[in-house]
Amino acid sequence: MLRIGLTGGIGSGKSTVAAQLQALGAGLVDTDAIARQLTAPGGRAMPTIVEVFGPMMQATDGSLDRTRMRELAFADPAVRQRLQAVLHPLIGEECERQALALGEVAMLVFDVPLLVESRRWRAMVDRVLVIDASEDVQVRRVMARSGWPEPTVRAVIAQQASRAQRRAAGDAVIHNEELGMDALALCVQSLWQRWVRPGLR
Repeated sequence: MLRIGLTGGIGSGKSTVAAQLQALGAGLVDTDAIARQLTAPGGRAMPTIVEVFGPMMQATDGSLDRTRMRELAFADPAVRQRLQAVLHPLIGEECERQALALGEVAMLVFDVPLLVESRRWRAMVDRVLVIDASEDVQVRRVMARSGWPEPTVRAVIAQQASRAQRRAAGDAVIHNEELGMDALALCVQSLWQRWVRPGLR
């Protein structure tokens, strides 16, 4: 079973590629979805987050106050590191649980936005697929999708690995700037044929 680390900056189109790989038969483990689950009302991470950061980080419904946490993490790297220290071990446990639950698939995709930044992921996957786009394209997509103001989007991008760092870490790179959905799907299908078909018996 081929284990793929899928990564890309915010607004790169990584989630779209993940869905296309799933449609081809890949199993998907989404670390962002796991993080949201862990920080939802009743999530496993919430008691520790409240203990470490204080009750002001908990929204009225019991979930993580994402806006407040994002503002603090942008202002202070130490806050981001403490949050990662809480979440990453729990995310790792849930990733392996979900991977086992998926059983035997031709390709197991781990969707990891911060794969390059975390470093430990490279040893856990066979290959890394990077979805790449320019910062201006990322900003435009995220503003249209999330309604965030431009400075907020650029602040998120600044906290992530650079395009050069991600491309250098990739075994394959899909440049997803001017591609339509059909063209992107063809790129993903071509990659599937190269990486999966030769290993099938």
